[in-house]
Amino acid sequence: MSEPAPLQAFIGEWSVEIAFPGAPPAAVRGHSVFEWMLDGRFLLQRTEIPIPEAPDSAAIVSPDEDGDGFTQHYFDSRGVVRLYAMMFADREWTLLRTAPDFTPLKFSQRFLGTFDEDGGAIRGRWETSPDGAAWEKDFDLTYTRLA
Repeated sequence: MSEPAPLQAFIGEWSVEIAFPGAPPAAVRGHSVFEWMLDGRFLLQRTEIPIPEAPDSAAIVSPDEDGDGFTQHYFDSRGVVRLYAMMFADREWTLLRTAPDFTPLKFSQRFLGTFDEDGGAIRGRWETSPDGAAWEKDFDLTYTRLA
């Protein structure tokens, strides 16, 4: 099996910058790597961020059976495990969690990101919602391609 073509845009090393609302202008920087695993059947993302508010994480992305999207299986250094519906088309990357999975759903989450025209950066934000309808920004997140 070959890699799902749309996800090829993620492959490589990225610098990660987090900007929390109300925080000093200096953003927190980390590192993320996207790579194929198991003969290209899955996409693996490993991320390290040097602050407790943003735990280190690993995510495995698998294509949905119907071929219309993906599922991101998320794990982090706090022991959190989550499932996100993932869509990626026309440079728009969305992660969405609006239902309980391995943990109760105390709030909904989504990530909305856009790849720059040249693929060199992904500019996005994480949002939260108490009811899955009214969304508010949690923090900005920017990936900048290193290799």
